[in-house]
Amino acid sequence: MKITIASLSNTGNRQENQDVIGHCIGSRSACFIVCDGIAGNPGGELAAKLAINTILDNFDGEAHFDSHAVRQFIIKANHAILEQQQKTTFTKMGTTIVCLFIDRDYNLAYWAHVGDSRLYLFHHGILYNVTIDHSLVEQMRQAGYQTTGVNSNLLYQALGTHSNREASYGDVHQLQDGDAFLLCTDGFWHILEQVDVEQTLCLVNSPKEWLTLIEKSSIKPGNGDNYSAIAIWIGEPQDVTRIYSSFNKEQFISIKR
Repeated sequence: MKITIASLSNTGNRQENQDVIGHCIGSRSACFIVCDGIAGNPGGELAAKLAINTILDNFDGEAHFDSHAVRQFIIKANHAILEQQQKTTFTKMGTTIVCLFIDRDYNLAYWAHVGDSRLYLFHHGILYNVTIDHSLVEQMRQAGYQTTGVNSNLLYQALGTHSNREASYGDVHQLQDGDAFLLCTDGFWHILEQVDVEQTLCLVNSPKEWLTLIEKSSIKPGNGDNYSAIAIWIGEPQDVTRIYSSFNKEQFISIKR
């Protein structure tokens, strides 16, 4: 199945970019990773790079994998950061992570995340948020509490922490021609108009054009945070979106995995 991708990473108004992205596309499998080093704790960029490099070093694009392997990738990334904490002064460095793994032979997609970096799935012209943030705001929202004024950057889980909480893993998704994925950091999704993001898919012909259009329409000048994203297209999502849009199916749906 045809896979095309595009990515972007911007420092915003910050002095450094602690977002790190990476991918590997082999003949039998592929993986895509977005990390966001925890702000306020020195070494965030190092933690993000360690996480991505550890997964890419252990991932083989010429072989199959399964859900157990996906869990091992995340566990090894976390261990790499914890080990490095003991060797440097960055004793509290950490990072969010969101990963997409694709089995190209069986057309299957797996994903995992820790923190508040997100994965969106576009399927049959509809946008699904398939990750639930590991943040205080999201935890309060899920419990039905008012979140006005609550700091949206407070996380209760990230790679590099000693928490006993596990990463979150999605159900296995059977890929179809026209599926599209968007992996992004909170600096990207915080300022997105989600309806606009979905509608842009039927206006472009490549993932690069798609990210460019999203960036121009949603990212305001002077945006304060780093923002990064990877767009992955399976087949021709723009054509599928056009078909379903003609039936007025534009909507945003959050689903829990």
